[in-house]
Amino acid sequence: MRMSLLMSLAAIMAVAPLHRAHADQVKLDVRLVHPVMKAGEKQNNHLRIALTGFEMKSDKERPPVNVALVLDHSGSMSGQKLARAKEAAEAAIDRLSDDDIVSVVLYDSNVTVLVPATKATDRSSIKQKIRGIQAGSSTALFAGVSKGAAEVRKFLAEEQVNRVILLSDGLANVGPKSPQELEGLGRSLMKESISVSTLGLGSGYNEDLMVALASVGGGNHAFIEDADSLVAVFNQEFDGLLSVVANEFDIVVELDQSVRPVRMIGSEGDIEGQTIRIPLAQLYANQERYFIVETEVSPGEDGATRDLAEVSVEYRNLQTETKEKLTSSIQVRFNNEEKVVEESTDLEVFAYCSLLLTTERNCEATALRDAGQVDEARQLLEQNTALLKNLHLKCAENGVESVLPSLKLAEDSNAMQAEAIVDRFKWNETRKSMRQLQNAVQSQQTYSVEVPSLAPSSSASSKR
Repeated sequence: MRMSLLMSLAAIMAVAPLHRAHADQVKLDVRLVHPVMKAGEKQNNHLRIALTGFEMKSDKERPPVNVALVLDHSGSMSGQKLARAKEAAEAAIDRLSDDDIVSVVLYDSNVTVLVPATKATDRSSIKQKIRGIQAGSSTALFAGVSKGAAEVRKFLAEEQVNRVILLSDGLANVGPKSPQELEGLGRSLMKESISVSTLGLGSGYNEDLMVALASVGGGNHAFIEDADSLVAVFNQEFDGLLSVVANEFDIVVELDQSVRPVRMIGSEGDIEGQTIRIPLAQLYANQERYFIVETEVSPGEDGATRDLAEVSVEYRNLQTETKEKLTSSIQVRFNNEEKVVEESTDLEVFAYCSLLLTTERNCEATALRDAGQVDEARQLLEQNTALLKNLHLKCAENGVESVLPSLKLAEDSNAMQAEAIVDRFKWNETRKSMRQLQNAVQSQQTYSVEVPSLAPSSSASSKR
């Protein structure tokens, strides 16, 4: 089985919402794993906040985009890589309309603005400039992204989609080069409503750096092993870019005083007292984006009902160009009967929560493998596989069908990684595949990317 199937886990999670959104409005769905809790005990519960984008009926309804293509043309990009990168960029330009704004930034040891931010009315001229790109020397990645953002900033507007798309095949070796520094850049751009997607080509780039930038920058990340796949990946990236239906989200969770926020699972959130603010850059048509909050609930009396949380979501509807607000509240009941508590469990929400929890453990397995603890990493992946398999069977037995494909693919991916992780000669590619999948599941990325098979070599056991 190839990782293209595994990456579709993220796509399934993103486009298979629990409930269909109402026409022309984002839908908010707030649920608990345990709507009924055991009376008289302090215990944890998980709150799921899901947003589903409405359907975009035609391309004419889409908002304009303001996109900067930031292309690595360092020496390592020479030959087929650069040829395919130019081909992919040209194909992307063809998908823009006259109302869209585009810029093209090149970087090697220096940064050059090939096409300053401009309306995409003369697409032939833009493509001609792209065809003339030649390979250079080193890789000033931070400066390239910064300059791309500066071009987007020239025409920054609330009613459009603002994004930087970065392509690189190598390590950042000029200027800031740590994941922390790039993450800081991504955070600052997110505050300006500029999202960042990162496309890593080949096996020479730093996946931690690229994932960090995309995850906090509200965009996507893809590991592209084969340059021949670049056009397809650019097309998928633009499929999302051209289908954004809402942005400028302000998601606020107010917990009852009897509830302590423990942490966010699989995503970021600013927790201050009883208030949690959750960042979200944009929402695509028909996409479901959900967030899990782990909470600690104070003991309640048998038969009592208690408010647990109020959720408010403000966003800009890019179809109507208006600000809209959604609100929802959730309560929890208490009961002395273990059977009543168990039977009330929302298995669907529990399954989605488990997907994020097993992805966290997948990240732990990556760190263990980095530290040379191969057996420990493999055991953790095998535990994930067993847990997901059991949960898949339970959901199937109870008719919870919506989450079955995601659970099966997560099970398969962990099983394959448990085998592949022992081969140190393939660890670079395996690690990139794992980091890509981790990020895609946590961000519920809307498209899949085909990357190398994780099957270990026959002598893998001797290659640790």
